[in-house]
Amino acid sequence: MTGPRLATCLSAALIAGTWPPAPAPAAAQLAVFDPQNYAQNLLSAARALQQVNNQLTALQNQAQMLQNQARQLKSLDYSSLSQISSALTKIDQLMAKAEGVAFSVSSTQATLDKLFPASLDGSASTGQLVALAKDQAKAAMSAYRQALQVQSQVVENVQGDAALINQLVGQSQGATGGLQAQQAANQLQALAIKQDQQLQTLIAAQGRADALERARQAQVLEAGKLAARRFIGDGQAYTPN
Repeated sequence: MTGPRLATCLSAALIAGTWPPAPAPAAAQLAVFDPQNYAQNLLSAARALQQVNNQLTALQNQAQMLQNQARQLKSLDYSSLSQISSALTKIDQLMAKAEGVAFSVSSTQATLDKLFPASLDGSASTGQLVALAKDQAKAAMSAYRQALQVQSQVVENVQGDAALINQLVGQSQGATGGLQAQQAANQLQALAIKQDQQLQTLIAAQGRADALERARQAQVLEAGKLAARRFIGDGQAYTPN
């Protein structure tokens, strides 16, 4: 196309308004900022971070709870059972050495019937009565000797309990959990029960000795009455032939 003809076409196009529009820029070339969308994304990120923090806190609380449970269930590394049992065994051994009248219903009844009958045999000889009185005195003396031995052993045990009480109280105060504190308290209670048993045993030994002595005195009085009746005889005056 020659120059004059090209110029004529351009002029006609401008007049007709048919000049092609300029191409639109590509989408990637547009820098568009959406503040609402940005705020939404920021809020979502903050919520996600809060959830993570909450989960971490929950895990820390669970770990602390497990540690507390382990501490509460930790057993006490101290036991006074052997000392308590040993002290009671010594008392039992002394009680088992009872002479004359043992601490059992059957043997006690049999011994009482033999040594302290309800009434003396009027036909018994003086020698028999003397022998019976000696056996009664021996039984009463043995009972008092045993009561004194039990008293001495109880005193020794109580003196030894002082150090044991201090140890148990220290264990209780130093307990790191509920189980340790409960075990220490149980041992203190067992010690109190042991002392109560010792007291009951001592009362039994002392009461036995007192009862035997009273029975002996009653038998001596009965023997004296029998001897007096024998001496007086039938009460008839003597008449010479």
